[in-house]
Amino acid sequence: MAEKKERPIKVVAENRKARFNFAIEDTLEAGIALTGTEVKSIRNGKSTIAESYADPKDGEIWLINANIPEYLQANRFNHEPKRP
Repeated sequence: MAEKKERPIKVVAENRKARFNFAIEDTLEAGIALTGTEVKSIRNGKSTIAESYADPKDGEIWLINANIPEYLQANRFNHEPKRP
């Protein structure tokens, strides 16, 4: 049986301009809960986080103002491009 190759971790969105415009005191790496069409749209490289920010609420951190465009091959069950 063939060995499975490990897939390298792929960064899907990074705001490099934020490090230039702001003084970053601390960094945090976190996961994100996505729907199926959001995952497919991000894999196509269509997401933008240039104007988004993280907001702590009730012990959780929420990503605000991120834009994940609709997946073009999806049907009526597509996600909203901007959600709170």
